[in-house]
Amino acid sequence: VSIALIVKDEEKTLGPCLASLAGAVDEIVVVDTGSTDATKAVASRYTDRIFDFAWCDDFSAARQNAF
Repeated sequence: VSIALIVKDEEKTLGPCLASLAGAVDEIVVVDTGSTDATKAVASRYTDRIFDFAWCDDFSAARQNAF
């Protein structure tokens, strides 16, 4: 089971979220849409599958990129 998260500037909430998922899924994919905080650093504690996606006002495009 995999989970894909589309995030931006989630430094404060991403750690607890990923910690709660770590034992429940086989793969965590994080798609960052332009964070300016430490979101990617937090994500890197839980996964190496972190991708940048330039936000284009289209959530479905970001979701497709996550897959």
